Amino acid sequence: MAAITCIDDLKQLYRRRVPRMFYDYAESGSYTEQTFRDNSDDFARIRLRQKVAVDMSGRNVASTMIGQPVAMPLALAPVGMTGMQCADGEIKAARAAAKFGVPYTLSTMSICSIEDVAAHSDKPFWFQLYVMRDEDFVDATLERARRAGCSALVLTLDLQILGQRHKDLKNGLSAPPRLTLPVLMDLATRWRWGSQMLRTKRRFFGNIVGHAKNVGDTASLSSWTAEQFDPKLDWSKIARIRDQWGGKLILKGILDPEDARIAADFGADAIIVSNHGGRQLDGALSSIRMLPQIVEAVGDQIEVHMDSGIRSGQDVLKALALGAHAAHIGRAYIYGLGAMGEEGVSAALDIIRKELDVTMALCGERDIAALGRHNLQLPTGFLTEYA
Repeated sequence: MAAITCIDDLKQLYRRRVPRMFYDYAESGSYTEQTFRDNSDDFARIRLRQKVAVDMSGRNVASTMIGQPVAMPLALAPVGMTGMQCADGEIKAARAAAKFGVPYTLSTMSICSIEDVAAHSDKPFWFQLYVMRDEDFVDATLERARRAGCSALVLTLDLQILGQRHKDLKNGLSAPPRLTLPVLMDLATRWRWGSQMLRTKRRFFGNIVGHAKNVGDTASLSSWTAEQFDPKLDWSKIARIRDQWGGKLILKGILDPEDARIAADFGADAIIVSNHGGRQLDGALSSIRMLPQIVEAVGDQIEVHMDSGIRSGQDVLKALALGAHAAHIGRAYIYGLGAMGEEGVSAALDIIRKELDVTMALCGERDIAALGRHNLQLPTGFLTEYA
């Protein structure tokens, strides 16, 4: 196997090893995929300011996130169906994150359950909640996360209704996959993936099957999920969940300065500037374009994190220099997981840390906390092109 030197190397290997429907699930956006593309393209438009003849020794990329020490200001974002990208995927990703010293966030729509991950990881992880109509299910899920020792709740606000993802519909996305002729033909070329999946019992949505009312199989699960995302989610319902949880709270899916100010006044510990990786409102601006406005709107009231479009340590640096306290990655670590399992997640984290460290030094900085707008060169109108 050729040397793995960047996230794109992991992506190419991932594409060869994971079934088409799960590759497409990760590597796509909603509708025309304009926002999905812009998330990465806008990072590429930002240039870095090189500095020379400065002391580059004794560099430090360690930081904190909501008071938790981290090896670098980066978390693994929640990704649904991670356990379909690689057998026991959530467990493997959580272990890699724990060893590296960054947070892992488990999705409500995970294959491995909260209890599965807690039993196989020696450090607390974060739990991401989708708000469902069934309040008893929400309350029971919060209690399960509390019992498992989850150290923060990440509450997703931008998926009250589901943006259409054409590839998922055309592929007949499901977990486990339905064994149609096209799927069987595809699986025949993914023997590594298939052999690992045959050796695990975790092939369904572990946080839902057996926990939600009347959901005991894939048929009942499909109808339940189609009906359960709560379109009435508003700040009063968010307040109820905040009070029910009682611990560290991160609000994910903020893409508007006014919403950011409300969230800061609301008493959350952090917000995540995010457009759901371009998978919800197609046509929304990229997260990196909206980040400076949101940072300006909330000042130092609340930690501002961001996700969507980050594929390198340089992207992390650009986000931090534009005011983010930390960044979150989804696809970048999923590539590693699908390519090489736990080892691949570790490789993705190591690649990003090394790129962040070297780029920081060449920008003339020795400490991650010193990064700022002075380290960047922005295209004319980048922050004001859209009014």
